[in-house]
Amino acid sequence: MSGINENLIVVRGGGDLATGTIHKLYQCGFSVLVLETARPSAIRRNVAFSEAVYQGSQTVEGVTCRLAGSAQQAERLLREDALAMLVDPVGACIAGFRPLAVVDAILAKRNLGTSRAMAPITVGLGPGFTAGVDVDAVVETKRGHDLGRVLYSGTAAPNTGVPGVIGGYGKERVIHSPAAGVLRNMAGITDPVTRGQIIAVVETAGGPVPVRATLTGLLRGLLRDGYPVTEGFKIADIDPRAEEYNNCFTISDKARCIAGGVLEAILHRKGTV
Repeated sequence: MSGINENLIVVRGGGDLATGTIHKLYQCGFSVLVLETARPSAIRRNVAFSEAVYQGSQTVEGVTCRLAGSAQQAERLLREDALAMLVDPVGACIAGFRPLAVVDAILAKRNLGTSRAMAPITVGLGPGFTAGVDVDAVVETKRGHDLGRVLYSGTAAPNTGVPGVIGGYGKERVIHSPAAGVLRNMAGITDPVTRGQIIAVVETAGGPVPVRATLTGLLRGLLRDGYPVTEGFKIADIDPRAEEYNNCFTISDKARCIAGGVLEAILHRKGTV
């Protein structure tokens, strides 16, 4: 692996599930460079490193990710053992950094350009990748018995579009935009909400369209105020367990399980490349 930075991992995507992986890799001693879009759309913003794009930095469970304005600045942050982020949705900078591994954690349910040529080790999260073809390994992201399982051939389970059940509720937990327009929030993450309560409005050419809570509970996730949305766009997440306030600030069990699979895949493949 001549010329490869054997301690550097590039993670494409910085949403809440990706953040679980980024956090674990960093805590395990790897240098991590996160690549994001210019306008991330994370719902669980308190536990998503992608918020660094808007704020300049984001801290999750004691680990801070800082936005770099250039590849040179990102290199300086990485030399200082900091977690660095660049706005680079296509991964144009990857070749210059020569990382040991590239992890596609965009979770787009399809491959947005990740290939095995990008690094000695490549890992894809969830459906849209074929292990042994476009990535070396795939980590299962579907809740259930196989969550976090590493696949070295084949694909992850197809996306069902149905969220995991929490407190007896599944699809009711997630709220989608009723119209296309600009989101204007009337509530915030951690707020207790009741079913039918207006938590936001979507500003449209025909006037504001209310967004109502689908159940009573705790607002665990909410898209950033002022974000342009299309009809059906995911904009909020309610936890029916109103007492689970601290969950709004911690990495989820699902994200931790997936992170363990990513770490396993990298360490396993590291011994073979």
